Amino acid sequence: MTGRSSDTSDSLDTPDDVEALVSRMARVGSCLYPSFSPDGEKVAFVADLSGLPQVWTVPATGGWPTQITALDDQVGNVEWSPRGDWIAFSLSPGGGMNTQVYLVRPDGTELRRITDGGTTNNWLGSWNREGSLLAIRSNRREASAVDACIYDMDRDALRLVATNPGIGGITEISPSNTRAVLHRVNNRSDSDLFLIDLETNQELHLTPHDGPGSFGGGQFASDREIYLWSDRAGDRIVLAKLAINDRHEIESEEIVAQRDDADVQEFKLSPDKTTAAVLWNVAGRTTLEFIDLDSGAVRSGPSLPGELALALDFSSNGRHLAMTVAGATHPADVWVVDVEKPELRQLTESPHAGIVLANLIQPELVQFEAHDGLELSGWLYLPRGSDAPVPVVLSFHGGPEGQERPAFNRDYQALLAKGIGVFAPNVRGSSGFGKRFVNLDNGLLRFDAIKDIESCVKCVVEREIADPARIGIMGGSYGGYMTMVGLAFYPELFAAGANLFGIVNFETFFAHTEPWMAAVSKIKYGDPDTERELLRDLSPIHRIDQVRAPTIVLHGANDTNVPVVEAEQVVENLRQRNIPVEYVLFPDEGHGFRKTANRIRATTAVVDWFDKYLRE
Repeated sequence: MTGRSSDTSDSLDTPDDVEALVSRMARVGSCLYPSFSPDGEKVAFVADLSGLPQVWTVPATGGWPTQITALDDQVGNVEWSPRGDWIAFSLSPGGGMNTQVYLVRPDGTELRRITDGGTTNNWLGSWNREGSLLAIRSNRREASAVDACIYDMDRDALRLVATNPGIGGITEISPSNTRAVLHRVNNRSDSDLFLIDLETNQELHLTPHDGPGSFGGGQFASDREIYLWSDRAGDRIVLAKLAINDRHEIESEEIVAQRDDADVQEFKLSPDKTTAAVLWNVAGRTTLEFIDLDSGAVRSGPSLPGELALALDFSSNGRHLAMTVAGATHPADVWVVDVEKPELRQLTESPHAGIVLANLIQPELVQFEAHDGLELSGWLYLPRGSDAPVPVVLSFHGGPEGQERPAFNRDYQALLAKGIGVFAPNVRGSSGFGKRFVNLDNGLLRFDAIKDIESCVKCVVEREIADPARIGIMGGSYGGYMTMVGLAFYPELFAAGANLFGIVNFETFFAHTEPWMAAVSKIKYGDPDTERELLRDLSPIHRIDQVRAPTIVLHGANDTNVPVVEAEQVVENLRQRNIPVEYVLFPDEGHGFRKTANRIRATTAVVDWFDKYLRE
């Protein structure tokens, strides 16, 4: 099978060094979210080269990177000001959701926070073309809503632009600074775009539609032309263009680019607005295309060294396009495309000491049917040199509207080194497969998504991939929910589980998560005010007396998305019933584990757990 690497020159499952390998795997770094300086001479990015994600810069032609921040908390993303004098970045104290936005000089001096601090939640948006205004999302007005704000550099003031019932923020400010595109998330199954008049606050609904819809990426070609991604015309997400007149009305809408086999994942207009760089999501893999916005001509980008790309940024002259590229055997790094040629060159090199990337395992895409005939798919990783059937861990992604894609995964590669396979499915409710598919788990339909767990097991057992007596299940966030659902609803199928910061009780989740998170989650999960019985039936905590598989639970103490009360309920119950359980609590992490030492501890704990209970 193609799920096995063909290169055996550097075996990863030698008993003498496998423990050291797990530690080395957890130390593999990442470089993300490139942002060009306005002169195109440097690129800012986020990297964990120091052990914690911080702001770094590197010459655009390549060279030694310079660390700009050295803070005790993790940086999220960066945006270099078009004026060149500041770099904006987001920072998550303790790893929680109370993210703040900061400014720092490109030499690392004059660090200052421009949001309120404390428990407010804030997200960094984009600069206007002059670098005088910075878009920020914030819940400073109301804890249950995230509003669109603009920070005025010259006035040193953050002002409210638009209030939202759920989550909203500005995607871009127009060239004249009189208009802005507002992205508003109505709920986790539906979003919209609006045009905001920044002088009168008048709103024009750009994307009216019936039923669920996905819209975003609003970018101005001019004050009268807006490009966006949209699924209004059908099941797939396309690149579209709207024409707006002076009366604040939509004059026309047209589809610029579409594919039957893919969704638009992301796009970026060139500075002169003649070209769109488009990333397509093709069953989980990324392809890059350049579209001439006048003629519609499509030009393929270079082949990517990894399966995935994201975070596009053009240089100011439009000659170069920076992006993050990653893959199953490639840690995330910054690459730059010479647009005219087009050629791709690597700008950063994430550390991977002691790991030969060419010897890591690449997955195979497997398609199979659910209980009701729905086509599902998943990424299968098989350990080198092992004859099937082998012990296998099912790994479920977060979201639930996330997508399992072939990115570099330390846990997977470490499990493979132990001789344990991984099957990472995209069950119904996953994004990347069209509008209908992503909404097939809403509310009461979630029971069908739960049944998909059994279909995943059936797939790997009937194909003689997995030993039915040695199947584990794991996942983080919503994947942690699916882990606990699998252990509780199908206790006979699993020999062990690993729940990473997962939801187990929708009642306590809605009561303790961020209020804005609760507000936008009611359609996806169920409304705690009107569908309490449904939420109880869907919550694995109410069937936890059925769990009999040894379970490890990992959680961040500062997690405000899935609060730690979710983990505590599981651990307390399993201990009372003498089910083997291990609880790993990280006092300095939030929703996920970013610090190098914590990654090592988490990966080692998970791998040791499955090695103990699946390989005995």
